[in-house]
Amino acid sequence: MRLIRQLSLYMALALGANAAMAADFSAVEALREGDMKKLVFHEDAKPVSTQSFELADGAGTATLADYRGKYVLVNFWATWCPPCRKEMPMLSALQSEFGGESFEVLTLATGRNNPAGIQKFFDEIGVTNLPRHQDPKGAVARDMVVLGLPITVILDPEGHEIARLRGEADWNSESARAVIGALVNGS
Repeated sequence: MRLIRQLSLYMALALGANAAMAADFSAVEALREGDMKKLVFHEDAKPVSTQSFELADGAGTATLADYRGKYVLVNFWATWCPPCRKEMPMLSALQSEFGGESFEVLTLATGRNNPAGIQKFFDEIGVTNLPRHQDPKGAVARDMVVLGLPITVILDPEGHEIARLRGEADWNSESARAVIGALVNGS
């Protein structure tokens, strides 16, 4: 019964039933089950950090504003954080399924993380589709009030924070995929 309800809501959103969805996420919130219940949609979108972070392999710097135009799931993590490491393959699966012009998973290693250690970890788990960007001084994390890891925020295409999940979650669950699918296909 729950699956039928989820599919009905998903289809309504996918068909563009709600152009004003930017302000009302109640239909998307109804798709949250299990770990996704921790995903809190904000009543009003919040501004994000304008601080820069380091791109992988010394390719320069970027800001979250550089990702405007699509939904972005920003995952603040660290190599020393076991729950963060547990989530990474799930985030990779989410990127494989939904990544493209409308959605992207942005992983941002916060604090002291050795770039070689990040690469080694990604190699060990076979992740090749997620960025190895870093926020070495925690400037972006501080601006975004990231207290503890992992923290995952969802940005709307205008570059505002619309939702936040504290702690780890099963990002490869049916519920997580339904939420991301509804956002991506309903926009």
